Amino acid sequence: MSSDIHLPCIPDGSWLTMMRRVAAFHSKHDFASDENNGHDMGYRISLTIEELGELSASITKGKPKEESAEELADLLILILGHSLAMSVDLEDEFHKKMDKIMKREAIRGNLGLRVTEYLPE
Repeated sequence: MSSDIHLPCIPDGSWLTMMRRVAAFHSKHDFASDENNGHDMGYRISLTIEELGELSASITKGKPKEESAEELADLLILILGHSLAMSVDLEDEFHKKMDKIMKREAIRGNLGLRVTEYLPE
């Protein structure tokens, strides 16, 4: 990998740029090695839940938007990393899922609208 991958990057709206940066992060820390356990999905899901809790806390405690934005970025980085760990083309899966859910009707539940295949009893 080129050494410039670790330099700050100007956002370019590119999915590929984000994936390359997450892949470089995984490579830098050798997450794929058995010793580092960075691609174990049980461990990765635990980290994701931890970050989701941090996002929730920043919102419910009324912390500055910048703090919530950073926690949201942590979640995105983890999810992009999940796709690397699982060898999933997340961009393709994203578009397939969006095509599917755009055809669904919204259902009003007790707490608000949901767009899901679930049908209330």
